[in-house]
Amino acid sequence: MHKRLWLRALGCGLAAACLAAPTHAQDFPPKKAVTMVVGFAPGGAADAAARLIAKKLGDNIGQAVVVDNRAGAGGNIAHQLVANGPTDGSMILLGSIGPLTIAPHMMKVGYDPFKDLAPLSGGVHFPNVLVVNAGAGIKTLADFVAAARKQPGAVTFASTGAGSASHLTGELFGQQAKVEMVHVPYKGGAPAMQDLLANRFTGYFAAPPTALPHIESGKLIPLATTGLARPAYLPNIPTVAESGYPGFEALNWYAFVASAKTPAPILDRWNQEIVKVLNDPSVREQLSKHGLTPHPTTRAELTDFMQKESVKWGAIVRDRKITGE
Repeated sequence: MHKRLWLRALGCGLAAACLAAPTHAQDFPPKKAVTMVVGFAPGGAADAAARLIAKKLGDNIGQAVVVDNRAGAGGNIAHQLVANGPTDGSMILLGSIGPLTIAPHMMKVGYDPFKDLAPLSGGVHFPNVLVVNAGAGIKTLADFVAAARKQPGAVTFASTGAGSASHLTGELFGQQAKVEMVHVPYKGGAPAMQDLLANRFTGYFAAPPTALPHIESGKLIPLATTGLARPAYLPNIPTVAESGYPGFEALNWYAFVASAKTPAPILDRWNQEIVKVLNDPSVREQLSKHGLTPHPTTRAELTDFMQKESVKWGAIVRDRKITGE
C-alpha cells in the first residue's frame, strides 16, 4: 500500500516537473539566428554600437546575431515590433532614450516601455556634440545663440526623430538659452548628417560616431558637448555647462530590452551575455574609438535608470509643450 502511494507521488512529481520544464529550463541560445533590432537607419551611433556588440555576442553564444535596422517614428516602430515579437529570446532590441523614456510622454505609442518591454542591460551612453557646417559662419556656441536671437525661428536643428535624444537635447538647450529654434526630424543620424554636410539646416546635436569623422576632416565645427565633463575625444571643445549654462546635461544612451513575455530565465541569461560583452576589453576599446562608453547594468538597475530618465524628460516635454507632430 505504501509502495503504491509512493509510486503515485513520484509519478505526480515527475509530471509536474515536466510541465514546469518549458518555463524554467528554456534552451539558450535560441536554435535560430538571433535578431538584434535597431530603431534607426544604418550608419548612426545606434547602428555602430549594435554591430560591434552583435558580432561579439554571436561569437560568445555560438549563434548568429543579425542586426535589423527598423527606422522610423524616432525608433518607436522598432520598439513596438519587439514588444509584440518572439518571446523565445530570439529577438532583442538595442533600445534608446527616446522611445523608452521620452516618446510615451509626447504621443500615443503602441507599447508601454515598462510593461511590454523587459530590461536586459544598459548598453552605451555618451554626450551629444552640437555641430554646424563649416560654411555656416558660426564658430562658437555664443555665435549660434546670437544667430537664434537675431532671427527667432530662422535657426534650425536636426534630430534622429521626434522624441529622440537629439530632439530633446535641442529643446532643453532652447529652454535654458531662451531661444526658439525650428526642429527638423530625420529617420536616423546618417541621413541627418548628410543634410548637415549639405548645409540644409543650422545645427545638429549629433552622436559622436556620426560627427567625429567630419569634425576631423574640417567639414563640421563642434561648438559644445552636452555632458558635464569634456569627453576624451574632444578635449578642447567646451561643454554647454561651462559655456554659460551651468548644470546643463543631456546624455544619450542605448539599452538592451526584449519582449516582456519572454521567460525570466532567458532574460537573465541575456543579461549575463550582454554584460560579458560590454566588459570585454576589446569591445570597450572599439566602442571608445566611436566615442561610446559601455554601460553594463543589472536588469533592476536599468529599470531604475529608465524611470528616473522618464521623469526628467517628461517634465521637459510638458514644459515645452512638445508633441510628436
